[in-house]
Amino acid sequence: MDRNLYLENMDVDEALKLFLDRSGQKQQTEKIPVIGSLGRVTADPVFAIYSSPNFNASAMDGIAVKAKDTFEASEVNLVILKKENHYKYVDTGDSISDPYDAVIMIEDIAEAGEDRVKIISPAFPWQHIRPIGEDIVANEMIIPSNHIIRPVDIGALLSGGITEIAVYKKPKVGIIPTGTEIVEPGEELRIGDIIESNSRIFEGLVIEYGGEPKRYAPVPDDYEKLKAALKNAAMENDIVVINAGSSAGSEDYTAKLVKDLGELILHGIATKPGKPAILGLIQGKPVIGVPGYPVSAWVVFEIFAKALINKWSGRPIKEEKTVEAVLSKRMVSSLKNKEYVRIKLGKVMDNLIATPLNRGAGVTMSLVRADGILEIPQTSEGFEAGEKIKVKLLKDLEDIQNTIVSIGSHDLIMDIAGNMMHRKNSGYNLSSAHVGSMGGIMAIRRGEAHIAPIHLLDEKTGIYNIEYIKKYLSNIDMALIKGVKRVQGIMTKKNNPKSIKGIEDLMREDIGFVNRQKGAGTRILVDYLLKKSNLDAEKIRGYEREMTTHMAVAAAIASGTADMGVGVYSAAKAMNLDFIPIGEEDYDFAIPRAFLGEDMIELFIEVIMSQEFKNYLQSMGGYGTENTGEII
Repeated sequence: MDRNLYLENMDVDEALKLFLDRSGQKQQTEKIPVIGSLGRVTADPVFAIYSSPNFNASAMDGIAVKAKDTFEASEVNLVILKKENHYKYVDTGDSISDPYDAVIMIEDIAEAGEDRVKIISPAFPWQHIRPIGEDIVANEMIIPSNHIIRPVDIGALLSGGITEIAVYKKPKVGIIPTGTEIVEPGEELRIGDIIESNSRIFEGLVIEYGGEPKRYAPVPDDYEKLKAALKNAAMENDIVVINAGSSAGSEDYTAKLVKDLGELILHGIATKPGKPAILGLIQGKPVIGVPGYPVSAWVVFEIFAKALINKWSGRPIKEEKTVEAVLSKRMVSSLKNKEYVRIKLGKVMDNLIATPLNRGAGVTMSLVRADGILEIPQTSEGFEAGEKIKVKLLKDLEDIQNTIVSIGSHDLIMDIAGNMMHRKNSGYNLSSAHVGSMGGIMAIRRGEAHIAPIHLLDEKTGIYNIEYIKKYLSNIDMALIKGVKRVQGIMTKKNNPKSIKGIEDLMREDIGFVNRQKGAGTRILVDYLLKKSNLDAEKIRGYEREMTTHMAVAAAIASGTADMGVGVYSAAKAMNLDFIPIGEEDYDFAIPRAFLGEDMIELFIEVIMSQEFKNYLQSMGGYGTENTGEII
């Protein structure tokens, strides 16, 4: 019998790039019911159809009242309310509509005779009422693209009126175990037999990585039978993994089969274990020939199959977690290959200690026991005992999340930037908390955030943001990433039925206002405009009614519970409101300079400077991007 010769001893990274390039980009999408979407990956961002709640709802069991009827109540001045005239009983979740605008908890009232109750404290407007859109606002993004759907996501999607969702199709992966010597688990085991288990590992990994496995019955080392099995698997699947038969033995047919049925891209990579890997194409489908030894098989599958399945299923390629550890004993390695060594980790005092496990390619338990993998470069002869090494974690030592924590002012562009980061499959995320500009400044001061989106106007200089950073963050080496110019203005119902013209209309008795929370840049702008026009905030109906986002303000106006509010043009446009511009402002990102070199921050800057991002904002309207991404 002829023996195989390795065609290559290619560098692992070069081999992977070559294989992915030759395999192409074969992402396909499909629409599936939301209720069956757990674990799938979104192909597009998903935006809510409905607000949740879709009506003003009682947040407590109690009575719905007109707040003005309760203003005189105190411990020394009991107020008696009469059913139908002044109140009605409500349960949590009941709709609240005119003329009622507040809820008093059941435990805060006392019976005062038939259909009468007494109270000792006043209710303020919208007390204990969940406003429309408190949870989800129509047209806001629920989840981004390239997002793995979780149970809570399903709840949010359904609450937002979404019943179908576009996801990436799972790539079908055919798995062919081969070898005359292998038997199925449960069969009688005789001398020379090996229980087939590798394919079951691959099945689990395919599912974990977002694919759909199809495992075939073991095929003996017979060229024609193997040829028929491989040809059939290529026809039925998107990717084929054939296990064993990749070495240089006389019955190792895989390389010849791939060559005869399609194209052999390479045979042999510079890695240990896993050297006799085979990469090719049959019927245009990528084929991976993995060695028979379990650890060799796992290494090759992890390098090539994982990357391909992740790519085609749309899953983010997460940065592998690494820790620095001290090597407990000397390790010698050949310069011929890149070596993957299984490592056991333990913490002694303040150091992580790394102990190498059995380096044999057939020792499955070295994978089971391993806490991490040490990669010894092809250019290295190994490491000395006591040397510090980098270990890629297989098990969690701590929760490490590659997430930019953004705390500060709300804007839809944060969702857009986060979505574009997802789409790059970088493994980095953007978590955005909306607490207002001053809340963001304080979060940076306490070391709780990477960046703070802010738009804070200094009344004395008329300059945005810089003076606030100097005043509140003077003890931190800070930078400012320029964001966008955005238009703030007055939002009113479509066609402006109350003929609102400007901020002065807040003094009208027929105008209900909805405000932003204290510390929000928009709230500061409102107060500045009131002061500038000599308007008394206490006389504004609704001044104390606060929302935490522009979209929530817009939703309140769209629902008719307020007549006007101040916010950005994009929110008004999203909710189909009229918009009266007030002026342009700077929406920027405060960031400690120490974070600027981090990859996830560099990716964020790359995204907001991209033409795709700028084009998206242009389509939304109300934004200027002349200096976006500039670092001050």
